[in-house]
Amino acid sequence: MRTWLINIQWCPGCWDTLIIAAIKSAFRELGIESHQRVVVSWVGCSGKASQYIDGYAAETLHWRTLPFATWVKMANPELTVMAVWGDGDGYGIWMGHFIHACKRDLDITYVVFNNETYWLTTGQASPTTPIWAKTKTTPTGNTSAPIDPIALALTSWAKFAKRWDSSKMAELKEIIKEAIQHKGFSLVDVTQVCPSFKRW
Repeated sequence: MRTWLINIQWCPGCWDTLIIAAIKSAFRELGIESHQRVVVSWVGCSGKASQYIDGYAAETLHWRTLPFATWVKMANPELTVMAVWGDGDGYGIWMGHFIHACKRDLDITYVVFNNETYWLTTGQASPTTPIWAKTKTTPTGNTSAPIDPIALALTSWAKFAKRWDSSKMAELKEIIKEAIQHKGFSLVDVTQVCPSFKRW
């Protein structure tokens, strides 16, 4: 076993480990070998995902996960391409990349680690933070209505968009398998806790 695959750097109790386990199981059960897949991420907590899944991987420039995954798929359509991002950037800072990926409908599986907060920068409100939640940037309660990523994906012409909770790992694995097998862009929005910064 390569030691970096088990040298987890997340906070104790982080549910990212459940998502990683579900992704690994999905690849294994679908018989997708390490040389047949690429996992693309960037910086941040979710960005570490590509470090813990054996196979080709790219930890890209800031906010460039989906553009890089698009390039990989166009360069080698035979590869199974998975992009991994967090809710803060995927649905906020660079939402345009998400919308256009839905429209292009390239065969990319997009797994979003959605804990409704910016976790790497220690708990600010994100685009999916509930309207009543208190965070570092909304100490009296969030007044901005959260977006619905599934509705956004479907109105952007995505044909596969599902949400599941990371605590139900067996079912999550099946949804990820279904997303990988879907021929086109697929969104799997994974809701989860953040033991360090999610307080609601």
